[in-house]
Amino acid sequence: MQNKKMSMIGGALALVVSFGLGPAALEKLVSAQAQPSVPQFEPDPLFFKNLPNRWVTGQIPGIDVDRNDHVWVIHRPATIPDGEKSASFNPPQSLCCIPAPPVLEFDQNGTFVKAWGGPGAGYEWPTGEHGIHADYRNNIWVGGNGKGDHHILKFTNTGKFLLQIGKKNQSKGSNDTANLNGAAGIFVYQKTNEVFVADGYTNRRVIVYDADTGAYKRHWGAYGKQPEDLKNPPREQIVQGPSPTFFSTPVHGVVVANDDTVYAADRSNNRIQVFRLDGTFIKEAFVNRRTLQNEGTVHGFALSRDPAQRYLYVADGSNKAVHVVDRQTLALLDSIGGHAGHNAREFFHIHSIGGPDSKGNLYFGEVNDGQRYYRYLLRGMGRPANPGYSTISSQ
Repeated sequence: MQNKKMSMIGGALALVVSFGLGPAALEKLVSAQAQPSVPQFEPDPLFFKNLPNRWVTGQIPGIDVDRNDHVWVIHRPATIPDGEKSASFNPPQSLCCIPAPPVLEFDQNGTFVKAWGGPGAGYEWPTGEHGIHADYRNNIWVGGNGKGDHHILKFTNTGKFLLQIGKKNQSKGSNDTANLNGAAGIFVYQKTNEVFVADGYTNRRVIVYDADTGAYKRHWGAYGKQPEDLKNPPREQIVQGPSPTFFSTPVHGVVVANDDTVYAADRSNNRIQVFRLDGTFIKEAFVNRRTLQNEGTVHGFALSRDPAQRYLYVADGSNKAVHVVDRQTLALLDSIGGHAGHNAREFFHIHSIGGPDSKGNLYFGEVNDGQRYYRYLLRGMGRPANPGYSTISSQ
């Protein structure tokens, strides 16, 4: 009987690998297996096809997946080195290449669909692009963390401008409800039609607006308290001792689960904080807390697509890894990566995480000298591959 049971489990895993069964099937497999089992991912380096027009991209501060499994990438054209955009000079310095528009769309096969973005009539394009979000209506939201980027923008997926929340150069600090300052992450929650903003690189808060009108709803800082604008203490002080009473900068990401739970990425504090929709604090956890690197460890989140959203995927740029976390308990289940570099299975400066798509695949973007966007393919369920690399703790 035992052999028969194991044979059935093995057959189910084979179906996942062969036919790319989605997260719902994976959820069933989790309960079916006697041994501990977590999602298994492999890099898919040839997924994205070449861009047209000899286009090239710079740093990738945002990536997301829409409801049609199309992948949205935002890049920073201003960060492309001269040697990679020589064809854009007058006269051209080489045959290759030309900066692409900042917003790129790819279909579910990795084929380029269209590009748009940049300055236009009726809105203020950010100085430094940061973050992209495809909402449940397939509208596209864009943030910015450059000088004077005190706003976020909403467009249709064809690039038609819809809404600007905040104005350039107008922020009055972390309790200014009309303006943002260095918005890093954006998430629209369908149940309430509200846009949650991790705000961000200068401000220290999560702030919520109506996703249609831009009307202010509420905001909060660490532990759900009123945010403070203050100078960060020395890094050595942040990573040990009592939990910091404040959000550090940047507050880098935010997602809302189907059970009305809000997850905020307190990046430089190496911390996840969890809230109710109204900002009431629930709990926190530290990811590799003793990491001294200034960028911190909690760069952003993705929620698994099974009905219970069992897994929270956490991008950890400093430690070159993506952590598979039990969303309810914040227990660490496994880590993907842990190797630095530019080859497959290596992360250089992972900054943004998108998806999963309907088949459970994850998408990543890199900044600094990484300048890559790529897919990790869900291969099924299995034993943790890298269980001892990282730690998640309450202190």
